[in-house]
Amino acid sequence: MGQLVHTLPEGAAVRGVTLLAGELYLVRLEERDQVEVYDVITYRLQRRLTVPDARWFADMTSCEHYRCVYISDPGDNCVHRLDVQQGAVTRWTVNDAPWGLSVNAAHNVLVTCPNVRKIKEFSSHGQLLRELTLPDDVINPWHAIQTRTGQFIVCHGGLVDPVHRVCMISADGRHIVHSHGGQRGSDTGQYDVPFHLAVDDNEFVFVADYGNRRVMLEYVRHVVSRDQLEWWPWRLCLDTERRLLYVTDSEWLTGGRVVVISV
Repeated sequence: MGQLVHTLPEGAAVRGVTLLAGELYLVRLEERDQVEVYDVITYRLQRRLTVPDARWFADMTSCEHYRCVYISDPGDNCVHRLDVQQGAVTRWTVNDAPWGLSVNAAHNVLVTCPNVRKIKEFSSHGQLLRELTLPDDVINPWHAIQTRTGQFIVCHGGLVDPVHRVCMISADGRHIVHSHGGQRGSDTGQYDVPFHLAVDDNEFVFVADYGNRRVMLEYVRHVVSRDQLEWWPWRLCLDTERRLLYVTDSEWLTGGRVVVISV
C-alpha cells in the first residue's frame, strides 16, 4: 500500500492534474477557466493561469519537450494548449467530445473520445495525424497511453456497462492483445469504472478504479485504498523520479483535492 505524504488544499472538484518543470498543475470543475500551479517541493500555490473561453475541463497532461500543458474540454469539443514559457493559450477542435489525454514518445497528443470509441493523435499544435477506432467491445474508453512498442493501454467501462477492463490494444487499434477485468465488480482483478491510467518507466500500470474508490497497480495490488480517500479517484499523475503518485480525490460536482502518495 502506498503511503499518504501530503494533501493539497480542498476546493472545487478536481478534474485534472499534471507535472511540468518542477511544478504541479491542476484544474477544477467550478473554476472552469483557471489553472492552479503549485511547487512540487513545498506544495504552495505559485500562481493561477487563465484559459480563455473554456467551457469545462475533463483531463490534462503535459509535454516536457514542448513545455506546454494540454487540457481537454468536452463542453466545446476541443483541447486547450498552454505554453508555459510564452504564456500563450491556443486551442484546436477535436470534432468529438474529448476525455482522457496523454503524450506519446513522439511528443504527440493522444485524445480519447469515449462516445465514438476512438483515439485521435494530434501534433502539439493540433494537426490531426491519425484516428483509431477501437474494437466493438471496448465500450466507453476513458483514457489511453501508448507504450514504447506502439501498443495502447486503454481503460473502459461506464456506469451502466457490464464490462469494465484495462486492455492492451494493438498499434493499429484493431485488436485486443490481452486484458484484465471483465464483469463489473470489486474483487481483486475486477473494476468498477476504471477511469484513468498512469504508467511508470517499467510499464507497470496504475489504474484509478473510480467506483471501488481505490487505485490498483498491475491489476492485483492496492496502491491507494478507500481509507486514504475522502471521495473518488478521478485522475492520476505519476512522478517517476520521486516515486510519487498524484491522485485527484473528488466528489462528482463539489468538493475535491489532490492526495500525494509515495509508491
